[in-house]
Amino acid sequence: MKIRQIKEIQRQVQPVTVEAAFENSVADWLVRQAQDYGLTTMLAHADDGVIWGRIEQGRLLTSRDAFPEENVSPVLRALTLQQVRLFSPEAELLLWRANGGWQARLIVDGAGEAVEFFDEWQILWGTRCEAIQEGFTLVADGALEHRHAPPVGLSDSSFASDENRRPLRLQVRHYLETDPDSGLVRVALSRLVRVSDETQIGKEQDP
Repeated sequence: MKIRQIKEIQRQVQPVTVEAAFENSVADWLVRQAQDYGLTTMLAHADDGVIWGRIEQGRLLTSRDAFPEENVSPVLRALTLQQVRLFSPEAELLLWRANGGWQARLIVDGAGEAVEFFDEWQILWGTRCEAIQEGFTLVADGALEHRHAPPVGLSDSSFASDENRRPLRLQVRHYLETDPDSGLVRVALSRLVRVSDETQIGKEQDP
């Protein structure tokens, strides 16, 4: 069993203003935030599905763009959007719907207060590769055909050795907080760091 490593990092949390014009052009607003804060990858949840994305040359390329003919991802639009995470190894912007409006917050590593944290690699759906386009890999999983297309370049060989193998991973960072009264330590805040395949576990650099 792998022992969880608790480390220390400087972390800054701040609110981000969401302009009223956001709903008219979701992608443009997200690209501006990505450029301002050095964010590279998007994971969005909408009423009608999951949308992956990648910031590339000043534009947002989504899994819908990569697979427009597939029933993989819905269109990115404010009407059906629930929340969006834009992230990179250095920071994450979380945007979510609240009380009929929008709120956003930014977490930046390497600045602010010192806190303890640990990382975990969550296993994502995907036991077989169906197609690779624009740097996105369309994967399916099981008889229920769970399908999504993260911005990771995999190949058939990543799945070939075991039909139940799920090589996709999502690195999640959990920041810890100690209750001043009880002394109990809990996860106070979490963010996404990167999406990759299992071969990258252990190769990530300390922040």
